Amino acid sequence: MEFEEMIDALASRMANGTLAKATISQPRSKSEGLQRIKLKPVELRGELHIQFEYQYERVLKHENVPAGEVHPVLDGLLREFRQMQASFIGEEVQIRLSKKLKVSWKTEQSETTAAPNLSHNRKKQYILEEGTPYPFLVRLGVQTEDGKVKKGKMDKFRQINRFTEYIADSLAHLPTDRTIRILDFGSGKSYLTFALYHYLRIEKELDVRVTGLDLKKEVIEDCRQISNDLGYGDDLEFLVGDINDYNDETAVDMVVTLHACDVATDMALARAVRWDADVILSVPCCQHELFGQLDAPELGVMLQHGLIKERFASLATDSIRAELLSLLGYDAQLLEFIDMAHTPKNIMIRAYKTGRTADDVRVARYKAFRDMLGAEPFMERELKKELAPVLG
Repeated sequence: MEFEEMIDALASRMANGTLAKATISQPRSKSEGLQRIKLKPVELRGELHIQFEYQYERVLKHENVPAGEVHPVLDGLLREFRQMQASFIGEEVQIRLSKKLKVSWKTEQSETTAAPNLSHNRKKQYILEEGTPYPFLVRLGVQTEDGKVKKGKMDKFRQINRFTEYIADSLAHLPTDRTIRILDFGSGKSYLTFALYHYLRIEKELDVRVTGLDLKKEVIEDCRQISNDLGYGDDLEFLVGDINDYNDETAVDMVVTLHACDVATDMALARAVRWDADVILSVPCCQHELFGQLDAPELGVMLQHGLIKERFASLATDSIRAELLSLLGYDAQLLEFIDMAHTPKNIMIRAYKTGRTADDVRVARYKAFRDMLGAEPFMERELKKELAPVLG
């Protein structure tokens, strides 16, 4: 099959409404930062469109193209990528493209037999479904015995599902040849700790050992009782303590820290780096450290206002944390954890261990930003030894 013939075949299938989903991946060049594109059909103002979701290193961008006009878009994209996988009604297609655009087209019968729901406002599909009772959610008071979400608990239900989605996205980065070791620092009432354990151990049947760690003895005792009542066994434990006092010799594969106040987040991130954790999920809280350090005349128009200064300091703190993780060999992103309407503590730092070495341009950019703010970040001081080969 020739390249132009392939584009014609794909565009025709999309125009006739048989596309369920597709992914274009493996960019030929990383200079633009575009990593992959996901496609799905949507209906806008009564007309079939194909939504292109462009996934960059740190941001997502969307473009809705009328189904009959996708030909030039596909042509341009597939000249820059090596692979495409697409699900159509009755057909699965896998495409590989050589450097000279030689096409390898493989197709097989698909189990997709019905047109996808094109409604742009269809009911949200959660990993943990409404109407299905989950013992841990019932026990924690989020659901009734018959699986209904209790009045006033829908925000919590959405938060738990959003967190579970992040866990699902992290599976590819976790080991498969041994027990997955997970530490949740500042676990509190442990809604998300229980969700994490339920998803990985019960739904995915993975070999995991999860530890919830918190300073509040009464809360930990309650969580232990719930875990015992649910019969979760030794694979889910709750301990009283601080992350700096946790000295288990076992490697930690995933570190979760949610709403650890101020520099406690930095301490947790530093420990995760020293453990060489493959996955870090952190939702910071109360970022006060930089507020008193900011000394940037260039930003005086902003920083003269206390409210703006506080918000800027918070955003700058999380940006610095993510950048330091990137300098230390992580793919670090700042993502929306839960909609701002539900909680102001809505930024998650998600980091996957890659081992990639930071280049000189990135190091210089970080130093310039830090120095412009007049900042001495706690996390940089905490990881002075680890950062020495990078920052000098």
